Amino acid sequence: MGYKIPDEVIDAIKNYNKYRSPEATAEIISYKDSVLTVRFTGSFCFTCGVNDWIEDLKYVLEDYGVEAEIAEIIEESETSRIARFDIRKIGVRRP
Repeated sequence: MGYKIPDEVIDAIKNYNKYRSPEATAEIISYKDSVLTVRFTGSFCFTCGVNDWIEDLKYVLEDYGVEAEIAEIIEESETSRIARFDIRKIGVRRP
């Protein structure tokens, strides 16, 4: 049985990619039991810090009314990271 990804999360990912791709592109791997797993790929801007690109998604999610905390970041390679977000609450999108 699959879990439906909330529309707010899908819209936040689309918005994130609209402004950050190709330097960083987010792709949903899974959403289950309020845990969102996302793969980030790209050339990143290493002077900014790779994890900053991941933190950016947390703030974009907040703009869409999704309260999330980064639970874990896994380095797959120099150009790929996997991040798990604990989704605490889905509320009202910021204007």
